[in-house]
Amino acid sequence: MDVWQPLRRRVKIVRETVGFVPTRRLALAVALIAPAWLLGDMPQLAGALVLALLAALVLDVAALPRMQDIEVRRVFDPTIGVGDHSTGKYVLASRWTRMLHATLFDALPIRYLSGAQSFSEHQLPASGVWEETFQVVGEARGDAALGDIAVRVRTSLGLAARTFRYSQDDRVLVAPSLAGVKRFRWLAVHHRLATVGVRDARRRGEGRSFARLRDYVAGDDPRHIDWKATGRRGHLISREFTVEQSQTVFVLVDAGRSMTQFSGRYPRFEYALSAALLLADVATSAGDRVGALVFDDQLRALVPARRGIAALHALRTALVPLQPTMVEPDYATAFRTLAQRQRKRALIVLITDVIDARSARTLLAHLTRGSSRHLALVVALRNDALLQAAVTTGTRATDLYASAAAEELVTERRTALQRMRDAGVVVVDVAPDAMAAAVVNQYLELKSRGAL
Repeated sequence: MDVWQPLRRRVKIVRETVGFVPTRRLALAVALIAPAWLLGDMPQLAGALVLALLAALVLDVAALPRMQDIEVRRVFDPTIGVGDHSTGKYVLASRWTRMLHATLFDALPIRYLSGAQSFSEHQLPASGVWEETFQVVGEARGDAALGDIAVRVRTSLGLAARTFRYSQDDRVLVAPSLAGVKRFRWLAVHHRLATVGVRDARRRGEGRSFARLRDYVAGDDPRHIDWKATGRRGHLISREFTVEQSQTVFVLVDAGRSMTQFSGRYPRFEYALSAALLLADVATSAGDRVGALVFDDQLRALVPARRGIAALHALRTALVPLQPTMVEPDYATAFRTLAQRQRKRALIVLITDVIDARSARTLLAHLTRGSSRHLALVVALRNDALLQAAVTTGTRATDLYASAAAEELVTERRTALQRMRDAGVVVVDVAPDAMAAAVVNQYLELKSRGAL
């Protein structure tokens, strides 16, 4: 047992009781009193002013609360997506019987979160509560502690202040954005998927499973009218049916060099992860099993195929710590692992980029080798900067050389993608910011055609 512990506890109590931080108002008061000392014929006035200031300071310090008289909480979502906005809240509760002026300080992990926070002074009512909201944006994936919170309090006199530091154990998980998933669900419920470029590719008709209710439109089979729903809503409501075809979707995400390039504010890898999550949500909603594999020159993550919301959660958890690297992707390792883990026929969705002819030949060889077992969908991320560089805009020799080199790469890429199409591979060539809708469209089309 530590014999000094009781003494340390008493010292801490004394320090919290008499300890204070001088304020600018105290410094100003001292500066105003100072001229009285320069006038040699007014020592009594100077002494009286000093004693009055000391008395006011003692009373002000005595009126300050202790740490246990103030309670502070930070209310924040435990998970936020990269690029998503999230609103948090600070709650300060006072047990002190006097009104206080409080300033809150918080240093959120800037590597993972960004956003302006207001740290202005606010009035904290006697035995009352003060709340303030703040907004942040997810910047980078990871699991981080949000850190401690400091609160500085003073009285209305304001000659002294006390600063308390409160330990917090809350954390934030910055994960791939699910904003696309949430928006997709909302649009699907309100029949507005076309606003984001997603086409309804369901097959409708008799002998299929019930999918949803929707407003009746001219041409619908009158036998599909739901009369109970029509009576409740006051206008014709039709039942919609869809084909039940359970299949497996396996998403392969390239985490190699080409995925480190930025498209706007974020690397192309972030767009790939968001598209993979959106596809997983759509596929699991359709009753399909979903798995994922992330690779560069080695296997980075493997999520076995499964059904339901568990598939989406497992995928998101696996993707959180991953970052793209400056190495070339090893397609052989990825497809070898896939062949070992996924023996049944599946839709393989590969999100990558194809630039040089050599890597394209390697990729094509693995795709055609597995075509007898799986259906392959290659999502090639278009490099808009490269396309712009291929257009000659300058007259200098360096501009012409740069344009010619970019045009050669664009031609090689176009040729490689065409070879894949000729070999029976489904290819989607799309910009990163339009990838999510394009991938969902292609998945819905393949599913509606019963391609598997």
